[in-house]
Amino acid sequence: MIRVVLPYHLQRLANAGRVVELEVEPPVSQRSILDALEARYPMLRGTVRHRATGERQPFVRFFACNEDFSLTSPDAPLPDAVVQGKEEFMIVGAMAGG
Repeated sequence: MIRVVLPYHLQRLANAGRVVELEVEPPVSQRSILDALEARYPMLRGTVRHRATGERQPFVRFFACNEDFSLTSPDAPLPDAVVQGKEEFMIVGAMAGG
């Protein structure tokens, strides 16, 4: 099971807790996790990634194992610790401003 940490506004929208567990078929990547997340919580479609292009929304970041995976390929394999459920895949709403 993959553990995904949701920011508060997505928790509220999905009526879910801070951490959701998802069954994801290997190879586990950002794309496969987000596909599983949107399949389980269809109300999140378009919030994390663009509905038409599938690209990450501008103010959303992805972290795993203390690394920023936001700019890596969505199909790149994630670390084994995430795949094994030892570490969480975090979706973070970035902040802008001065």
